[in-house]
Amino acid sequence: MTSGDRGRPAPRIAVVGASAAGLAAVEGLRRAGWDGLLTLVGDEPHPPYDRPPLSKQVLSGSWEPDRTGLRSAEQLAGLDLDLRLGTRAAALDAAARRLTLDDAERTVLDCAGIVVATGVRPRTLPGTEGVAGVYVLRSLEDALALRERLAAPGRRLAVVGDGVLGAEAAAVATGLGHRVVLIGSGTAPMGRVLGAETGALLAAVHRAHGVELRAGRASGVVTGPDPAGGPDGRHVTGVRLADGGTVEADTVLVATGSVPAVDWLGPSGEAAAPGAEAAGAGARAADGVRLDLADGLGCDAHCAAAPGVYGAGDVARWYHPVLGRTLRVEHRMNATEQGLAAARNLLAELDAERFGAPRPFAPVPYFWSDQFGLKLQAYGVLEGADRIEVLCLEKDPLRLAALHGREGRATGVLGAGLPPRTVRGLRALVAGDAPADWDEALAAFRTAVQG
Repeated sequence: MTSGDRGRPAPRIAVVGASAAGLAAVEGLRRAGWDGLLTLVGDEPHPPYDRPPLSKQVLSGSWEPDRTGLRSAEQLAGLDLDLRLGTRAAALDAAARRLTLDDAERTVLDCAGIVVATGVRPRTLPGTEGVAGVYVLRSLEDALALRERLAAPGRRLAVVGDGVLGAEAAAVATGLGHRVVLIGSGTAPMGRVLGAETGALLAAVHRAHGVELRAGRASGVVTGPDPAGGPDGRHVTGVRLADGGTVEADTVLVATGSVPAVDWLGPSGEAAAPGAEAAGAGARAADGVRLDLADGLGCDAHCAAAPGVYGAGDVARWYHPVLGRTLRVEHRMNATEQGLAAARNLLAELDAERFGAPRPFAPVPYFWSDQFGLKLQAYGVLEGADRIEVLCLEKDPLRLAALHGREGRATGVLGAGLPPRTVRGLRALVAGDAPADWDEALAAFRTAVQG
């Protein structure tokens, strides 16, 4: 299993996705002792960079692109990587652990193991291809293009999608002097995750800073002649809503969510039967290797999608053994933690005597968001709650804490405008080996927040 075995080709592990999760995986493999070949494939030309700043510091102009890099050239060189940037993965033969690259040579890599960390791709609106003035925000190029568009104040920006990305971009654009309409299916930014009460309080913050909130589902865009003579000759003039209304805009950011980047995995196998993942089976099947691609790459509790094939980051949907259900988490911290877990468990599968036994991946998910100087921080799972307790300490500036629960158990905590140390103190309420009883967690929550 070492690269120095005389007369044998060095074994290879390939990590597909030069993302935060992919970087964590290659670093974890090297730190654990993998001394074989290690290939990192990335479809963008850039070395791994941080995405959360794109909708905040990069978009606002307070950061230049080089500040988003996760590692220096010297640090990457120290990992002794076969680094293939600007190269897409074309296909994966999961049974043979054979990876095909979409390069000029159509290179085929035989691997001892593969970590899939290809992330997600942004959704778009129908009829927007080739229309000037319509943007998405996923890559560094996306952020720089939108930043250039917003360089001078006075734009009429419609942000379609009121999740974290849309809410952050709306906050930045308003601060840059633009008229912003935030369009969402609900009545409040991030309402689907935060719940009605917290969402309404956050909506008040946005309105106080000049953001117009519009409930509705976007069905497309309205276009007119492109004064700059763009390639398609059309420029956006507004967003068309499903109820027949229109939001006037000369710039549109589509932030309606994303789809897992698993299209290149399709030919390698059919989707597993629905519900197979409930028992932690993920993509494993007794009659052969097939990948579950129903919503991302389906994985078991060890992040394994198939023998020798592991998933990490936004693309991975895995069985969380503590919560007893599958999750797919699109948060920065999870990407790093899961990349490390996938690396560790892949090595354990390849050589348990050398690398030890695999360990289930059961994190307490964490995410944060910055909007108008307000920091939101959450531990656990907020979405899908059937009960929420909100303790609003102050409305201007907003300071609150919330406890989320589901089926009689506490699942997540949120702090807005609170010191990080305070929110970290609430983490213990959802960080046990089993979900805490709601009533017990609620009593502890009230004591911790109110004293």
